[in-house]
Amino acid sequence: MCGILAVLGCADDSQAKRVRVLELSRRLRHRGPDWSGLFHHGDCYLAHQRLAIIDPASGDQPLYNEDQSIAVTVNGEIYNHEELRAQLSNHKFRTGSDCEVIAHLYEEHGEDFIDMLDGVFSFVLHDSNDNSFIAARDAIGVTPLYIGWGLDGSVWISSEMKGLNDDCEHFEQFPPGHIYSSKQGGLKRWYNPVWFAESIPSTPFDPLVLRKAFENAVIKRLMTDVPFGVLLSGGLDSSLVASVTARHLTGTKAAKQWGSQLHSFCVGLEGSPDLKAAKEVSEYLGTVHHEFHFTVQDGIDAIEDVIYHVETYDVTTIRASTPMFLMSRKIKSLGVKMVLSGEGSDEIFGGYLYFHKAPNKEEFHRETCHKIKALHQYDCLRANKATSAWGIEVRVPFLDKAFINVAMSIDPECKMIKPDLERIEKWVLRKAFDDEENPYLPKHILYRQKEQFSDGVGYSWIDGLKAHAAQHVTDKMMLNAEHIYPHNTPNTKEAYYYRMIFERFFPQNSARLTVPGGPSVACSTAKAIEWDSQWSKNLDPSGRAALGVHLSAYDPQESITLVAGKGSAKINNKKPRMGDRAAPELIVSS
Repeated sequence: MCGILAVLGCADDSQAKRVRVLELSRRLRHRGPDWSGLFHHGDCYLAHQRLAIIDPASGDQPLYNEDQSIAVTVNGEIYNHEELRAQLSNHKFRTGSDCEVIAHLYEEHGEDFIDMLDGVFSFVLHDSNDNSFIAARDAIGVTPLYIGWGLDGSVWISSEMKGLNDDCEHFEQFPPGHIYSSKQGGLKRWYNPVWFAESIPSTPFDPLVLRKAFENAVIKRLMTDVPFGVLLSGGLDSSLVASVTARHLTGTKAAKQWGSQLHSFCVGLEGSPDLKAAKEVSEYLGTVHHEFHFTVQDGIDAIEDVIYHVETYDVTTIRASTPMFLMSRKIKSLGVKMVLSGEGSDEIFGGYLYFHKAPNKEEFHRETCHKIKALHQYDCLRANKATSAWGIEVRVPFLDKAFINVAMSIDPECKMIKPDLERIEKWVLRKAFDDEENPYLPKHILYRQKEQFSDGVGYSWIDGLKAHAAQHVTDKMMLNAEHIYPHNTPNTKEAYYYRMIFERFFPQNSARLTVPGGPSVACSTAKAIEWDSQWSKNLDPSGRAALGVHLSAYDPQESITLVAGKGSAKINNKKPRMGDRAAPELIVSS
């Protein structure tokens, strides 16, 4: 992923302004350490920090049409660019960049070409013919984007908040699936799939159709001219990404350049559940596996950097971003520039454990719709920014447009968790890849129960964070929390600690408004409480809130008591009742 910054319609076109734009663009250089570019025309500037994944030799940005009247700066990947080039045979292309098609599509179709793009992207395009511009963001918000407004009437666009927070009177997240047009004078939604209306679908579940759609989503993301790998936690989602990638890597351009043996990466505390499961999956798939260890102190030391880069004070996001941030630095040291990851599956298939309490298929489906629409504020934001902090691009096949259309058209009755039928969370996805003749994964991995990433890397990670926060936030400070932070008031010491750091980096009111609101309840949603009031008793947003769900899968006998932080912990070792499907679950109680 690259970093883009645009200043459009500013009153100042002096050399000093150009220097300022370059200075702000450098704040995004971690996203694109390979090259920098700047386009200036009148009162408009387009800056770019490039991470070279496709055509490293000649694909520098901004990109242009034939006479350079159209300039575009892009953060993203256009997976169908070769097909689009064929449709644009009357145009002359200057580079091999997948993003150059955007300039020529605009020449052919004006502003109505966005839905033709199959990929993830944020871009700003300037037309010198009439000094107009457009900006757009991909369907789900896999790539981050912010929009701001200056007192001089200027419009600012940036990949990250830090590129515009000091110079804009107001700024906010650029909504996914939207286009901003200077001609139209505002934002307009371009992404309008059938499922977005939240009407209840009725298509019967076909395992082979779902499997093929996901395999296609993975295959198209193997488009790369640089070394790459997969993030592998050993859970269902990342394991499926790795399995499909390993199957289809042979014969691709990537395999010819970098070899046909897939590299996989995992991070965790010593002895964590993810490390153990990932190693087993790696051995099964035959990947070159890289296992990275970190300590609780390593993570605590990185918290300030994580908050600066990820630009949030959301507790769950910071917990999960920190191990990913540390792992990305290790991956970068190996010369890898792109990784595939498993984000998005839980939102599409209702994988979070509170979905066990969904009362009917209508509620189940609408909640998955809400979760997908909010991904840009949580998992997409974490995955993109935690990796981009070290110049790594992350690709997420579960959030492929075509795959989402297939998955969200399935009758949600098939997605419902039904213990009496031995259907656990994400049953349709598991069933789609449950191939007896040519297995994608071992059965117990394919049916491994959901584990929060921040828990899976090691249970003492969260306990360590809480203990550290308690050393820096006193009870007296918490009494005044609602006065110090009247918006999104932190209700735990950990949340207060993160908020203090965030406000130091981003003190503007606009900045705090970019973070989703509400108390840190189970799974960060009030829907869990609506479905089962018992969830309201747990303020911790991690997977531990699903205590009863996890315990229901085990016999309540034979447990081992361990020490985790200041509380006690139990690991239930009996076999699950619904098949060999879950790793031992550790539940912490104070």
